[in-house]
Amino acid sequence: MIILLLALVPVLSQAQSKSFKMGSWVEIQNSIIRELNRSYVDSLPVDRMMRAGIDAMLDELDPYTVYVPEEENEDFKLMVRKSYGGLGAVIRKPSLSGPVIINEPYYGSPAYKCGVVCGDEVLAIDGESVVGLKVDQCSERMKGIPGTDVVLTMKKLRSGDTLDVRIRREEIHIPDIDWYGILEDGVTGYIHQTGFTDGCAECVRSAVLEMKKKGMKRLVIDLRGNGGGLLDEAVDEVGLFVGKGSVVVTSRAHSSQTTEYRTTKSPIDTKLPLIVMIDPSSASASEIVSGALQDLDRATIMGERSFGKGLVQSIRPLAYNGQLKVTTAKYYTPSGRCVQAIDYAERDESGAVKHIPDSLTNEFRTIGGRIVRDGGGITPDREIKGHEYSRISYALVAYAITDDFVLDYVRRHAQIAPLDKFSLSDADFEDFVTFASSREFDCRSSARTWFDKMKEELAKDGLTESAREGLSALEKILDMEKADYIRLVRDEIVPILEEEIAVRYYYQGAGVQVRLRYDDQLRTALTLPLIKEKQ
Repeated sequence: MIILLLALVPVLSQAQSKSFKMGSWVEIQNSIIRELNRSYVDSLPVDRMMRAGIDAMLDELDPYTVYVPEEENEDFKLMVRKSYGGLGAVIRKPSLSGPVIINEPYYGSPAYKCGVVCGDEVLAIDGESVVGLKVDQCSERMKGIPGTDVVLTMKKLRSGDTLDVRIRREEIHIPDIDWYGILEDGVTGYIHQTGFTDGCAECVRSAVLEMKKKGMKRLVIDLRGNGGGLLDEAVDEVGLFVGKGSVVVTSRAHSSQTTEYRTTKSPIDTKLPLIVMIDPSSASASEIVSGALQDLDRATIMGERSFGKGLVQSIRPLAYNGQLKVTTAKYYTPSGRCVQAIDYAERDESGAVKHIPDSLTNEFRTIGGRIVRDGGGITPDREIKGHEYSRISYALVAYAITDDFVLDYVRRHAQIAPLDKFSLSDADFEDFVTFASSREFDCRSSARTWFDKMKEELAKDGLTESAREGLSALEKILDMEKADYIRLVRDEIVPILEEEIAVRYYYQGAGVQVRLRYDDQLRTALTLPLIKEKQ
């Protein structure tokens, strides 16, 4: 009894210390607020202070624990569930004094049903002019409770007529599967998956069964760019390909409580050869799926190392209809590894975990005995580098020059060739070169930006004059006209333009199909041998 009581003393002491610190913190905070309210020289910006204080407090934790006030609930719902009440269209508003531009109506959406097309202009929403409104303000006015109506005063692209269009809002769900189908070889099924929301696993099931009927002999699940979603959907998706009752993931809470998540349904195919594509933007549920299929030796993971988010978030209700998205656990793959980055603050420019040496990681084994490691993300079985775009390509997209050109293209072309025959002609590309060259944007190459930095450092060191001749010669090489530089990266720009144009005429799935034409990473993956499953 004495030994037991002595063992409990440190635990009780720590609990009391933690409670004391929490109590004193709340008391100090309340006393500061009371004193400010009583003594501060000006009126207090209470709303801003409250939000800034909460955000600063949570910033001391992990990046995924956040406060969501009532007014941001709809945006949060869209982010988590990819659903909202609205019309189903992507909009743009290039200027405060101009109209709202319909950039991309979703196929089958209320906007689509009412004949809204890319390039249509919205002049007023429920009788209120959009002049002076920002794009997010216009978006909020278009959104609303499903079943309610909104009247858009529109200038139609093709006819030029101005008319009122009444549209009934619906629950818009952005699908997790952009496109699926059999690739050109006639035997490889392909699923492009962007998330893990309600019903996602069932959609994958339906797609796989349909493609099997069409002669599919192997399957690619493309999770590149997939930021994750619901844990249960990830577990159910793995369950399509492994035996019922298999452990997919284990979560461990701060209280040391452990929960195993097992597959609960019979699989549809445990032998179909699988390839899972991942990249540095594949996170969370994507890592659960790829990590589990890798640990169970059920799929060959290809591409680049994933993001490294091994934290589980739960939604907790707060006062005044707010919500707290709080990290409650870490998850572990079947082999026992946690894919959470060792330090999520240390990432490269793309947001991916920086390289971690093997000496800082732990070794685990798959069910077939293969070695896998923890320390940040899922490392592919077959590493294939993705395409690295030039600085000017990023600039053309970031400055919306590609979007503006695509909209101009749609205005000038009532239709385009069928998707399998559509491509950008040489004349079309030259039109883009002329269009982009007339716009103001940072068109420097990466080499030129480094050159400019080097000149600044030389000036600081007083070496400009002595290096003048060499600098002048190098500057002549690096200085290029916009048009010449754009032509230099034609192979990067054409696929971007073709994809965006195809989406405007043939909707979301068309963009994926165009992208596949230029997907060298996937093309390489299809030539590589798969891992051997445990017999």
